[in-house]
Amino acid sequence: MPWTKLQADAIHRDDSLPRRRGDRPLTYREAIREAQDQAMNIDPRVFIMGEGVDDPGGIFGTTLNLDKTYGHGRVMDLPLAENGFTGIAIGAAIAGMKPILVHMRMDFLLLSMDQIVNHASKWRYMFGGRQTVPITIRSIIGRGWGSAAQHSQSLHGLFTHIPGLKVVMPSSAYDVKGLLLASIADEDPVMFIEHRWLYDQAENVPENMYTIGIGKGRVVRKGTDMTILAISHMVPEALRAAKILEEEHGIGCEIIDPRTLRPLDEKIILKSVKKTGRLLIADYGWNTGGVAAQIASIIAEKAFNDLNAPIRRICLPDAPTPGAPVLEEAFYPGAEDIIRLVRRMLKGQDR
Repeated sequence: MPWTKLQADAIHRDDSLPRRRGDRPLTYREAIREAQDQAMNIDPRVFIMGEGVDDPGGIFGTTLNLDKTYGHGRVMDLPLAENGFTGIAIGAAIAGMKPILVHMRMDFLLLSMDQIVNHASKWRYMFGGRQTVPITIRSIIGRGWGSAAQHSQSLHGLFTHIPGLKVVMPSSAYDVKGLLLASIADEDPVMFIEHRWLYDQAENVPENMYTIGIGKGRVVRKGTDMTILAISHMVPEALRAAKILEEEHGIGCEIIDPRTLRPLDEKIILKSVKKTGRLLIADYGWNTGGVAAQIASIIAEKAFNDLNAPIRRICLPDAPTPGAPVLEEAFYPGAEDIIRLVRRMLKGQDR
């Protein structure tokens, strides 16, 4: 199988700006589907399982009609038994398969925590590196149609806390294909987390298979006045904010997309902060004990003397996710919040 060559190419390729692209546009959802299709085509060990993976909607289009190509033996709809089928998928990975397990709602990963935290993440360690668990667990976060407190939680911070798990959160169609293929190729369990508002965003994506190294961040936009570290859907929000800040206020923001949260590319963040002296972290997770807090602590420990202002975070407020549209608008941060806080930080009002 060509996985080894694909991974080697990722190690030696620098896909920061400018980056290589294909000549045809794909949406984020189409890029996910293409990555799975290509992986299943070259490797009979790869299969997909999850609730609704063979439905007419195909998990927001990401598994659409793959059951017609590969049959129900490799694209398997599952019953409402999350802990049980997660255990089955982990067992298949231990036995040498490469399952892609889809949890359409991240909320219901909580029902599988014993399998993920106590088994998938621990086997390589407990067997001295001789046993791998090459499973990719796809899950979805973000707001929808008023999905509210039990169907739209952003719980990615929970999984970054667990040694043995890799946590991947791509923000673009180009990255989601390369990182999904890298995750499938990886010999460790990977939590692959998608934001539903990214599915319709499109860009040019190569038709050939390629991987992006897990643990490699990217400079999305260069600037000298402020570093904005944006995660998942906050990347397009940060880009909108940066455009307005430059055009209307003459502020140049550098935007870093870590792409993977565990392992985290600390070097790319530290390099940017040393240049700009300011850091704003934008994440769709909760404020308390979240990914943004962890990144802030790293910068405070390793680049404190380079900071010209306190580190600030834009996260979800510490409250359950509301369902009413008017409350959703107040609950979820966006470009306007970034603009407001960047201006305050640069005016010295952030105290």
